[in-house]
Amino acid sequence: MSTDMSTVEEVAFGAARTAAEVAADPIATARKQVKGLKRKGAPTARRVNRQLNEQISAATAPAKEAVKEFTKTAEKVAADLLPERIAIRGLHLVKVQAKRQDQVGTVAKRALKMFNGSFKTIARVANRLEKASELPARNGAAPRKASRSRRSSRRTAARRSAAA
Repeated sequence: MSTDMSTVEEVAFGAARTAAEVAADPIATARKQVKGLKRKGAPTARRVNRQLNEQISAATAPAKEAVKEFTKTAEKVAADLLPERIAIRGLHLVKVQAKRQDQVGTVAKRALKMFNGSFKTIARVANRLEKASELPARNGAAPRKASRSRRSSRRTAARRSAAA
């Protein structure tokens, strides 16, 4: 029975001590209690978060793979649908038709000549625009600072000597 009484006494003294601490500084006591709970709960929280993240990753893995495959396919389709490639394929078809010996071939040849001439004009204009938009060349030396006049340097020297 003595062990039961000592346990009750310990609990009573512990409760009285805690009540005294709370009465003396309630905010600090609450902080201590929160820190203790935080310390005790941290490993459990990490384990639960790790398990939850693993379950989410496992559940979303097929969707992530599908998105990756979709992205690859979309990039491939987009590369094939570039306007430049479409135009080149169309011109290639016209070029094949130009080999024919009938009226279709003649029309295709004239169309190619017309396109070729306009492309040459566009290329000349583009070259002119490129040359006109070039940055000016520097003359090797860095730009010089404006030289000071003797008068301003004399004033500076006079100010230094006056300050000393």
